[in-house]
Amino acid sequence: MEKEKTVTRQTTNVKDICYIAIFTAIIAIMAQISIPLPGGVPLTLQTLAVPLAGIILGAKRGTLSTLVYILLAMVGVPVLAGLSGGIGVVFGMTGGFILSFPIMALISGLVSDKGVKSPIYWLGLLGGVIINYIVGTVWFVIVADSTFAVALGACVLPFIPTAVIKLVLSGILGDTLKKAMHKANLL
Repeated sequence: MEKEKTVTRQTTNVKDICYIAIFTAIIAIMAQISIPLPGGVPLTLQTLAVPLAGIILGAKRGTLSTLVYILLAMVGVPVLAGLSGGIGVVFGMTGGFILSFPIMALISGLVSDKGVKSPIYWLGLLGGVIINYIVGTVWFVIVADSTFAVALGACVLPFIPTAVIKLVLSGILGDTLKKAMHKANLL
């Protein structure tokens, strides 16, 4: 009986590591998908991938996948947008957005069992996005020695429409994929 528990625990741990690694790679790949926007600041899809990690993998594994992503970036692996990496980028002007990814994934994971029909689900996803913007904007103000008004104009206002689109996409896609993976006994 004890041996059976050990085998199950090891299998689960290997499975967890694989899912975390796969989602870390998905976040890195989606960070490279860049859509130019008016004003010169491109939109990347990593902020679509981060809540997906939480929704599909759950709070623990989703958060861990974002932490691994950040650690890879910090040691210089080019996983960030534009194939960049390094501690200078992670702690640069937009570092607050990156460093708040684990919170975003955690919140998405915590509400993921509610499903798309629940207001709690959508409020949780929105809360994760809002925290990402607050941390990122405050970080920008401090690091760039900027004003809050300039930070809002550079970091928030141009991205509100696409943030709403990504929130809806991640919510619907994440719930659909999670259900399909459960049905296929993959989660």
